Amino acid sequence: MAQSLGLVNFFLFFLAVLLLYHYSNIFRYYFRICFLKAWLLGWSFFLLPVIAFRGRNVANMSVLRFIMLPLKHLYGIKINVQGATSLNLKGPYVIISNLQCSVDLLGIFQILPERCTLFVQKEVLYMLTVGVFLWLCGFIFIDHKKEAEAVEIMSAAGDTMLQDHLRIWAFSEGHRTGESTMEPLQREAFHLAVKAQVPIIPVVMSSYEPFFNMKTNKFTSGDITIRVLPPVKTKGLSPVDTPDLTDRVWETILSNFREISGEPGKQASVAKEDTRQATNY
Repeated sequence: MAQSLGLVNFFLFFLAVLLLYHYSNIFRYYFRICFLKAWLLGWSFFLLPVIAFRGRNVANMSVLRFIMLPLKHLYGIKINVQGATSLNLKGPYVIISNLQCSVDLLGIFQILPERCTLFVQKEVLYMLTVGVFLWLCGFIFIDHKKEAEAVEIMSAAGDTMLQDHLRIWAFSEGHRTGESTMEPLQREAFHLAVKAQVPIIPVVMSSYEPFFNMKTNKFTSGDITIRVLPPVKTKGLSPVDTPDLTDRVWETILSNFREISGEPGKQASVAKEDTRQATNY
């Protein structure tokens, strides 16, 4: 009797979750956000011993990519990639992309090139097993509030990038906005590229506003356009050239962001490339 009552209660609970997910935007928003965090936490807990044997190694990024790729299907997110062949550039380089919210992860791992790791905020390191997992994947943690420490980390990252032939993915803004706006660029990644004399590849992700909005608790299915722009050379540049380089890349990212997001005054219709151009591993 007790077992039957338990099954009935479980069925009613499951039915209530389905109904709330279908009819309540707020419930669906928080459910999807919590599911993303639980997905990362669960997988990192089970796979942490596996990658720990390899130690801190950027090769572990392939395991993280394996974890992240199914999420776009679970969330109903379609990703269109333009200009993916620019990532086939040989040797080290710095990728700089705009930053919006956690949904960025879906686009990042769709096109993440081989031997590439990410600059992320230092707070991520303290996210239980997720932080340890990301550390083992070679993530570089940086505190933008401590400028001297950030410069030191960037300098060490430049040396490591050249020695180990790494690619580094950095974000244009220092913090997530969660909106279809862009904050002024952080200069650390540009200093890194100039110091290492490696190209910069700007990557622009379209606004998530049509399907994701933190203020209105909206998180549905939708489309993301990722535009990979041609490499920007830094060879021959010096630190005094960094401000001008930053401004040029900023203008390029901003104009392309507006274009692929379909903002008024910009041409939103562009030729789409087959996502199969994105590098597969």
